[in-house]
Amino acid sequence: MATDGDGRMKSVTTSTASLRRKVVHEFGEMAALALYLYICFGAVLLLKAAILRDVGIDITIWGIAAVKALLLAKFMLIGRAFNLGRRFRGRPLIWPTLYHALAFLILLLLLTTAEEIVVGAIHHRTLRDSLTHVVGPTVFEGISISLVLFLILVPYSAFVCLAEALGERETVRLFFVDGFRSLPTQKQPGPPPDGWFGSNA
Repeated sequence: MATDGDGRMKSVTTSTASLRRKVVHEFGEMAALALYLYICFGAVLLLKAAILRDVGIDITIWGIAAVKALLLAKFMLIGRAFNLGRRFRGRPLIWPTLYHALAFLILLLLLTTAEEIVVGAIHHRTLRDSLTHVVGPTVFEGISISLVLFLILVPYSAFVCLAEALGERETVRLFFVDGFRSLPTQKQPGPPPDGWFGSNA
């Protein structure tokens, strides 16, 4: 009986530790993603604030950028939980990267629209007013916002696709710790080839 009790205790302890690691990992992932989005949105909103200031309009941008970053990071983690954007894995990385970015762009637009409609209903806004909070008051502005968001998603999608190819730990080490030094000697890059990004001389 004591052995069974010890076994159950170890099982509960192992499950608790596994759950704790998962929570910590997901919290760290959301924090990193929110920070990346905050920097990107902050840069875009800073440009907008500078333009508006030239015509005498002052806006507060950092709170707006923080709210947008946290909201979209939450939506993106939902997409990752459902393995959104996992196609073309046998193709060159550019294709799964672009597909992943496009899939997440559509997800963010849909979820943001749904949330704004709910918030608008609570505050008795019309459907048109709620939609302007998502993509702006005009079609041109909506296309521009969608394009900027897509370009913001491309580096994130490239990182995700590379992590699936090399492993998340290896990719993080390459980007933020050791760089090419962590690769075996035979895999380290040599001189750039002739072509698009190399010298043709």
